[in-house]
Amino acid sequence: MDANQNIKILLIEDCHADCCLMEGMLKDSGAVRFEVETVSSLSTGLAQLAENKFDVLILDLGLPESSGMDTLKTILVHNLEVPIIVLTGQDDDHLGLEAIKEGAQDYLSKGQLDKNVLTRSIRYAIERHHLLAELHNQSLKDYLTGLNNRRGFFLLAQQHVKLAKRMKRTVLFVVADLDGMKKINDTFGHEAGDQALVETALIFKKTFRDADIIGRIGGDEFAVCIMEDDTSTADVITARLEEKIRTANNSKTTPYKLSISAGIARFDSVSEIPFEQMLAQADGLMYEKKRIRQQM
Repeated sequence: MDANQNIKILLIEDCHADCCLMEGMLKDSGAVRFEVETVSSLSTGLAQLAENKFDVLILDLGLPESSGMDTLKTILVHNLEVPIIVLTGQDDDHLGLEAIKEGAQDYLSKGQLDKNVLTRSIRYAIERHHLLAELHNQSLKDYLTGLNNRRGFFLLAQQHVKLAKRMKRTVLFVVADLDGMKKINDTFGHEAGDQALVETALIFKKTFRDADIIGRIGGDEFAVCIMEDDTSTADVITARLEEKIRTANNSKTTPYKLSISAGIARFDSVSEIPFEQMLAQADGLMYEKKRIRQQM
């Protein structure tokens, strides 16, 4: 964390005296400037989190409309982006530790608050949150291509399907395979094979939108989950993908050419087909196209 920076804090606390005490502690804190937005209710706090960006949330677990762990759980349902420090009653370590197990970064006892403890807790909570977010991100990303790995794709695509159902939108699943991967590895070496995968991933990034879920789900197998619209029908996607492959091959200096076999399966919003079966149908269509291509 940079020393000379502003840290924006949302404080959800209904006790005016406690608010004044913490705001006073955070006023003169050296190089770091704390900007504190104070609200007295959970509902107002949730609205602030939805509309504004904060670096840290300090949450009193004893609010009039919600108390104890229910307060924290309500926040966690709506927000996973901002690190949370909970405020507990005096020496209530059991509740504080339970809050950390649920997802808070730290807890502070109101009876033991001072300037140093408060500022240190805020800065450590932000750093820990950033570290955990980075580790989580790495666990969902493919190290070679930067796309979602299999775990990341399944997690995000399942959420995408649920959202599409709520919006009554059609979902497309694309499963694609890099043709001739073994030949590239055997002829030009595994470094060339890795480069071919990176180039294929770049083609997918250029072909699909930021809102689409793209993943490398196997060695040379890729998948995409899309909400269909006029610009992303199966025919449009196929044409766009083929165009991007031609463009990449025409500009390449490597001794191999890229070739991709893709299958696209379409599911309307009322479909009750399980997620894994949707992916399997697209996979089957992809292998059928690959078989036809190999016979040509």
